[in-house]
Amino acid sequence: MKQQLSKIRNSKDATTVAKNFGYLTAMQIAGYVFPLLTVPYLARVIGVDKFGEIAFAAAIVLWFKTFSEWGFNYTATRDIAQHREDKEAVSQIFSNVLWARLFLGVISFCLLYLAIELVPYLQDKKALLLLTFLTVPTDIFLPQWFFQGLERMKFITVFSVLTKLLFTIGVFLFIKEKDDFILQPLLTSVGALVSGMGALYLILVSWGYKLKKPQIAQVVNTIKGSADVFINTIMPNLYNSFSTVLLGFFGGSASNGKLDAGVKFVAITKSFMELFSRAFFPFLSRKIDQHRFYEQLSIYVAFVFSLGLWLAAPIIIKLFYTPEFYPAIDVLRVVSFSILFLALIDVYGKNYLIITGHERELRNITMACSLAGFTLAWPLIYFFDYVGAAITITVTRMLLGVSVMLVAKQKMLIKGT
Repeated sequence: MKQQLSKIRNSKDATTVAKNFGYLTAMQIAGYVFPLLTVPYLARVIGVDKFGEIAFAAAIVLWFKTFSEWGFNYTATRDIAQHREDKEAVSQIFSNVLWARLFLGVISFCLLYLAIELVPYLQDKKALLLLTFLTVPTDIFLPQWFFQGLERMKFITVFSVLTKLLFTIGVFLFIKEKDDFILQPLLTSVGALVSGMGALYLILVSWGYKLKKPQIAQVVNTIKGSADVFINTIMPNLYNSFSTVLLGFFGGSASNGKLDAGVKFVAITKSFMELFSRAFFPFLSRKIDQHRFYEQLSIYVAFVFSLGLWLAAPIIIKLFYTPEFYPAIDVLRVVSFSILFLALIDVYGKNYLIITGHERELRNITMACSLAGFTLAWPLIYFFDYVGAAITITVTRMLLGVSVMLVAKQKMLIKGT
């Protein structure tokens, strides 16, 4: 690792990666600070049951959000990184992906509305689900993949901090009592919409990239070209968000609230780990021979975070939540182990197999492991409630992380990298 660090630290690429990592680190610090302000406040004002309803709606909408993303966060980032010196080519990629995402977003809304009308349990939560769905179009108009592909992470940081700031201000201004919980997803969307409009102005006006008219054949080809990566990104929902949905049916909103309280801090740490993935992805798309350094760095940091969360779980939950959330200590301890396995998925899956064109192998592994997690979820959640959901998430991530690592290592041996 020291030799590789010495080799690349004086290069222009190293400077770019370091700057990008610095900007993303600043973004992540903001990602820690704002929840530190809002989570204790929301826990006290809306309580564990409403906390659980928000988590349930978010888990449902995540399926439709993932559908509208269609894996473009990786394929579009990779394509832009490889053509970033050609402004015309980048404009074409940007246009094709944006039109494709808008098309998929419309389909997503139709599917959600149909599900609400057909499932009585969802009809009772119609308003909350529709407000939560607003995060889908706002995500479409905030193309973080574009800035990542150009390796201009500063702008991702600016827009992310703006979104979180507006949300935080809105929480304290408008959520005053328990019934105001339904405003939470709306406030999230308002902040993201403002940031999205700023991002599009920057891309199309300040930088002069063009939004071309949609060409049906090109849009269809764009969707087809990312199909394997899409399957790879949506299949984990079979054990991840599905565990939250299933828990809502078996255990109710209170159980969802306890699960979400414990998982939330792992999710924050997971997003910090993704800094490495996002900062290195465009660089590795051009120079995969530098993968070893990224591999060692990411796994080491993941181990430290995993151990730290396990040890600090009682302190964290008692500091940020009221006593009705204290059972989440067990959830946090169980899911803290999954951070290391998530690092394996990022290192060997997203930042190796996708970059080297092995999306299909990654898709097959993800499908098999996600189906295993889906199967495990039923008995584990039925018998062990929110702890069973935490075990499902961790065990499935272990299966997926280890499997992806073994396949990637085999490819590396064949390639001699």
